[in-house]
Amino acid sequence: MEQTIPSFTLHDGIEIPAIGFGTASIKGAAGARVIASALNHGYRLIDTAYNYENEGAVGAAIRQSGIPRNQVFVTSKLPGRYHDYAEAIQALQESLFRANLDYFDLYLIHWPNPKQGKYLEAWQALIDAQKWGLVRSIGVSNFLPEHLEHLQKETGVLPTVNQIELHPFFNQKQQCKWHEEHHIITESWSPLYRAKDIIENESLQQIADKYKKSVGQIILRWHYQLGAVSIPRSTSSIRQLNNISIFDFALDYEDMEKINSLSKADGRIGGQDPSEYEEF
Repeated sequence: MEQTIPSFTLHDGIEIPAIGFGTASIKGAAGARVIASALNHGYRLIDTAYNYENEGAVGAAIRQSGIPRNQVFVTSKLPGRYHDYAEAIQALQESLFRANLDYFDLYLIHWPNPKQGKYLEAWQALIDAQKWGLVRSIGVSNFLPEHLEHLQKETGVLPTVNQIELHPFFNQKQQCKWHEEHHIITESWSPLYRAKDIIENESLQQIADKYKKSVGQIILRWHYQLGAVSIPRSTSSIRQLNNISIFDFALDYEDMEKINSLSKADGRIGGQDPSEYEEF
């Protein structure tokens, strides 16, 4: 059964689905079938990256699904090793060739790589790529406010989206507030944390019992009510459907606050701090 997913509007006027499908480690023919399954369930945002090495599987899945290209919102990301202007343009073109697509709906700089210090050059490449029609909207991933301020100061262009690690154990409240004040949509990677650990959380299970929903559905609804786009990943057809079946209920204020109270200062899954982490 196909579900209908609402959208958020980016500051450039483009609409992005409120929930998308994450594809990290989903590859090959089997991966294409998994992604096509998600599309057939109603997902319309597919999130990939150059470093996931599966942009070809994403393109194949779109073709297999039979859904018109203009009805699918495809995101990919620029890897850290290609922040030089010319290399960024080539990497974006290569990603389009791999996916057999004419454009991406959203293209992100995957990490700022501050020690390398070339993310401004990469950002200028994305600005130009948008003018040339290679991408409809441009954004970043894992950028801190200091990085975003630098982009704005030097180019006058702020990203439409910042995709960051966000889940109940690391809710990034101040970062999300900064995004809201600057009209940037927050997108959550690893929105369900580590599934096993989070499903066993007693507070979340109590909330799930109250609404007669799964813990995963409660968490994804929490993301939606925060105004964040989430991109859960699942190879299970049933879980894919459950993850987008969250628009028939709403969490009350007290339950939103209970979930927010689970956040920890050191809640990152892999300790990847954008002020230091360097992606290859």
